[in-house]
Amino acid sequence: MSGTPEIYEKIITVKASDLDELKHVNNVQYVQWIQDIAKEHWENRASEEILTTYFWVVIRHEIDYKKQAFLNDELLIETFVGEHTHVTSQRLVNIKNKDSGKVLVQAKSTWCLMDYKTKKPVKISPEMLRVFYK
Repeated sequence: MSGTPEIYEKIITVKASDLDELKHVNNVQYVQWIQDIAKEHWENRASEEILTTYFWVVIRHEIDYKKQAFLNDELLIETFVGEHTHVTSQRLVNIKNKDSGKVLVQAKSTWCLMDYKTKKPVKISPEMLRVFYK
């Protein structure tokens, strides 16, 4: 699809429950945020009809941990879609320190579009791709 993917953003504040024993954000928490923002973007952009017909499952995460985040840091989480095949779509996520703008985490995830009725992969239509573009 030609065009510019929509960048979906949210700001979060690191809580004590996000930290590991070293007092920085646990790597597992980053994975949760990566999945959460993908789901939130989908649910905010797709129509009710699309949401009740299709769902996405992650089949791969590639994550580069670049810098640490600590208690009370404000983080900017950005996501947008990248390349796609017939049934899969890449989703890119950047997690940055809101104040410094420095990238803490870069992730590329591959998601597969599924049909609620059959529970099988389904072709990504142009209409479905338009959900993620400006």
